[in-house]
Amino acid sequence: MRAFGHGARTRHILVLLGTLSFLTGTDGFDFFATTGAPLVERATQNTTTPAPIVASVSQYWEGNDGTWSSFAIQVGQKSQNVRVLPSTASSSTWVVYDQGCPSDAPSNCKESRGGIFNPNNSLTWVPNSIFELGIEENLDVNVFGDFGFDTVTLGWQGSGGPSVEHSILAGIGDTAFSWLGALGLNPRPTNFTSLPNSPQVSFIQALRNKNQIPSVSWAYTAGASYRLNKVFGSLVIGGYDKSRFTTPSTASPNLTFPFYTDISRDLLVGISSITASNTTTSTSSATLLKDGIFALIDSTVPHLWLPESVCTAFESAFGLIWNSNTSQYTLNSTQHTTLKTLNPSITITLSPQLPPTSPSNSISITLPYSAFDLNISWPHAESSTYYFPLKRATNETQYTLGRTFLQEAYLIADYERSNFSVWPCSWDSGTTSANIIPIRSVSDNSTTPNGNENGGSKKKGLAAGAIAGIAIGALAILILLLALLFFHRRRRRTRSHELPAHNGSSTALQDLPPGSYQLKDSSSQTELDSRTRHELNGHNNKFGLLEAPDGVKKFEMDGTATPVEKDGREAFGNGREVHEMDADTERRVDQRREDIEVFVQPPTAVGTGPEKVFPSPTTMKRR
Repeated sequence: MRAFGHGARTRHILVLLGTLSFLTGTDGFDFFATTGAPLVERATQNTTTPAPIVASVSQYWEGNDGTWSSFAIQVGQKSQNVRVLPSTASSSTWVVYDQGCPSDAPSNCKESRGGIFNPNNSLTWVPNSIFELGIEENLDVNVFGDFGFDTVTLGWQGSGGPSVEHSILAGIGDTAFSWLGALGLNPRPTNFTSLPNSPQVSFIQALRNKNQIPSVSWAYTAGASYRLNKVFGSLVIGGYDKSRFTTPSTASPNLTFPFYTDISRDLLVGISSITASNTTTSTSSATLLKDGIFALIDSTVPHLWLPESVCTAFESAFGLIWNSNTSQYTLNSTQHTTLKTLNPSITITLSPQLPPTSPSNSISITLPYSAFDLNISWPHAESSTYYFPLKRATNETQYTLGRTFLQEAYLIADYERSNFSVWPCSWDSGTTSANIIPIRSVSDNSTTPNGNENGGSKKKGLAAGAIAGIAIGALAILILLLALLFFHRRRRRTRSHELPAHNGSSTALQDLPPGSYQLKDSSSQTELDSRTRHELNGHNNKFGLLEAPDGVKKFEMDGTATPVEKDGREAFGNGREVHEMDADTERRVDQRREDIEVFVQPPTAVGTGPEKVFPSPTTMKRR
């Protein structure tokens, strides 16, 4: 066996690699790596930051407690289209079941609720059990959901939106709490008593674990049907839209609010004042809140939940009357016309501390009356009725700024830095021209972000076409040099047959002694911090977030693969059919990136309901 790397052929190879290096601007061996040669892959760091995800609006305005801009998602396999509203409090996705449209519901119930999800029509549905939704308990909400796991994809079918397999899903049949389903934005994991010691990853955290967003963060505004030509809501995951808000000159541009220590009320703000202008009793400014309070920003509910004394001030300023039967401030046509004519505005001033340490440490959000000009319908009222989205809070844990507030406020939440910011929405010609800015992860050391400060991409080095041309030219030179080398070698062999043999000597080079030439073990080559990362499969906690120590190799299935049915269907006690994935398929994990897992602990603890039967809408407690 001839040893590689001696004599004239070595010089030829070195000249060849030097030529490739000069022509392509890379290491000569890199050229082989990029053209598919089976060389050991370099352990270089991934220097690209993923771009933020802009969720697709459904272009519907809908709801039974107002006119809200919904978002499109797909659930299950085969996908079922549903429309949902973002929930800043929930860590799971809610979809409406068929039970949510009982016999006395309006004829368009299923369509008006954003579409119905049928788990029996999904091949990837994995049932869990009946649990409380786990949020809004401070508002006396007692709603149960049929929890399970399924694939959730952002956007309409065919839009190519990102998917999360085995995402936490809750089917709801309640008609009084949330008319549409919800997309949970809170990234903290969820603990189910049916899966002990197995926290289930949230939708937002799963996107980050798959390196589909630059950080565990999001930005949301509800949109406003009364602004411009109806401005839809905006939801950016892993960044924010700079065109959707303004930074007042009176406020610090770096003003942020720290997360509250109670993770169920993390988006807590101080309300230092609430004032109204052009009320029914005076054209001058009226003070509605004298002493500051702390309130939670929560898009799950539409109302502003404020102290009863503040509600009384609202009643005096706008002629509101509390309807004890519906627990709403309903308006008749005369009241509605009067307020439309006056067009009063309400300004809510926020600050991280109470009282504010300085004027620059506070931000004011002004809402026109149009933001409060909403309608309620079945089951809150027999027919569509005007109402003012204000609720009487019985204690300080109920103080809430709901979805109505987020029509005029832009909320940015950064869970890796444990802070958030609130800014007034922008309403000008550039509002609908998106300018998406990524929020970098605290552990992001990349040098090439996917997007610059203006939302565009940065260009460095040669263009792709130039690189391709150089590579093709280098390949042609490579072929020519190999051909010359082949003919030169053949000519030498021909001459060797004509030479007389030496006495007992050999013209062949001797084999190298053992150990003098050793190939590098490619199995030890990993990327980033040189630790192989995998996920461990289990049984009882099969779908939980389980991690194994470094050095133990195991694999997971490709998240984009089409599900494979195994051994037909398995029937559960409730008659639902569930399909299993092919347990024998192994896919390699992409080790080119580091999965950064940022969890907000402790996770939500969700206990089972009193019965293992999905409650009917009539038995659920209504507010």
